[in-house]
Amino acid sequence: MALNKEEAVRVGAKNDGMEYMDLSSLEIPPEIFGLLPAKFACHYRALPLQIREGQFIVAISDPNNLPFIDSVRALLEKDVEFVCVDPEQLDKKLLQYYGNQRIPPPAQNQEIKKCASEEAKEEAPLVKILTGLLLEAYERRASDVHLEPMTDRFRVRFRIDGMLQEIRNLPSTLQTAVISRLKIMSGSMSITEKRLPQDGRIKFQVQNDGKSIDLRVSTIPTIHGESAVIRLLDKSSLALGLSELGFLSNDQAQFENLIHSPNGMILITGPTGSGKTTTLYACLNSINGPDRKLITVEDPIEYQIPGINQVQVNLEIGMTFPAALRSILRQAPNILMIGEIRDYETAHIAIHASLTGHLIFSTLHTNDATSAIARLMDIGIPPFLISASVKAVIAQRLIRRLCPDCKKPSKLSEYECRLLNIEPDPRAPLNQSMMAVGCNACHGKGYKGRMGIFEIFILNDEARHLINQSSSSFQLRLHARRLGMQVLAEDGVLKILAGLTTAQEVIATTMREN
Repeated sequence: MALNKEEAVRVGAKNDGMEYMDLSSLEIPPEIFGLLPAKFACHYRALPLQIREGQFIVAISDPNNLPFIDSVRALLEKDVEFVCVDPEQLDKKLLQYYGNQRIPPPAQNQEIKKCASEEAKEEAPLVKILTGLLLEAYERRASDVHLEPMTDRFRVRFRIDGMLQEIRNLPSTLQTAVISRLKIMSGSMSITEKRLPQDGRIKFQVQNDGKSIDLRVSTIPTIHGESAVIRLLDKSSLALGLSELGFLSNDQAQFENLIHSPNGMILITGPTGSGKTTTLYACLNSINGPDRKLITVEDPIEYQIPGINQVQVNLEIGMTFPAALRSILRQAPNILMIGEIRDYETAHIAIHASLTGHLIFSTLHTNDATSAIARLMDIGIPPFLISASVKAVIAQRLIRRLCPDCKKPSKLSEYECRLLNIEPDPRAPLNQSMMAVGCNACHGKGYKGRMGIFEIFILNDEARHLINQSSSSFQLRLHARRLGMQVLAEDGVLKILAGLTTAQEVIATTMREN
């Protein structure tokens, strides 16, 4: 059934997170509607209605066209809440309260065209600032941009290769305008709502090379105003091969054999920010083909991969990981990727799927590879199901890669050798190790890009027996070490000696794991 005009406006207001108000019988005192100059009110089609709990209530008819929000707040010098009203009712009220001062629609009046032109000129520097920041972040390979209001400044930081770097400070007066502009670009965030966190997405066109990148925007209120983080999702990272992840030749051969298994479960573990999702996508790219059906369940879907069916979790409508998995199994997939195993039900469905001919990839938050077994037991999975389904667990961390343009040879100190359990060999004086220097290519940091360090725990019959006996993570780790499993620090040492990274990087990443 079609909506009438009023119902349509109500629905639109609700979608934009705004209150709808009926103006038909509302009387506005002169001291209220007189707060806005007639020309200003009519041009922006904004009408002050009342003061409610210290807030000015201002009526508008188009919630999606709000570049004037800050102008209204500045003019009133008060906190303003905008409500959505019927356009015809608003026109009548504007005519009633501002009479002959009312300015007709833009198409009928050159004065408004002039105002709009002046408004665009005022907005242009703001667009230039934000676009310039995003382009700079892209060119410097930043993973995210942090826009943070401070007491006396508006701080801009980039996260590059996992490290936050302060780029510049903007005047604090620009904070509200920049955040509002960012919300408008997203098309789905309300610039009138500043008290609650919001999320949105932007498709950003890189002018220099014609590429488009996805931006994921998150805002949160702080004591100095709204803070925003923009995550840059560059689809070119999807083209990474397994060797580019940081696997050395032996580990890569092991890993390739695992991901081409016909069934079973392969788990990637590590803390947030350790590159688990990138590794999962690299696995899917490696095995994706027209003869296999791949389905993913993700929260959120960060990258869209051609040829793969990707399902977005949506808790608000009951589309949870377990609900999605139950339906997906009826789609007859060969391979499933589950963004994260968080609870018993998800783990239970995933394990049973792996036992019925499906290859399952997923992640867990654990410190090392063998601890993943204990984690599955903790959430209620019986040991016999774990031992029957899990093929391997790969733990990983990310370390910075030395800039190839400026790195230079350097010997490891005795202290570094002792921390990393390296025995100096007089016949091979470790002259393959390198140090960070810094150049224009790496913006003086000495590092450019990141790679993984890994430990791969492959379950054999003895490991399965230990799991069935509910053995501890320590016992499983001893068993894996006896079979030659290389731990994170040892993989890091190999990459130090190959001149790919520095001892400082590996020590900083792995010492806190010991």
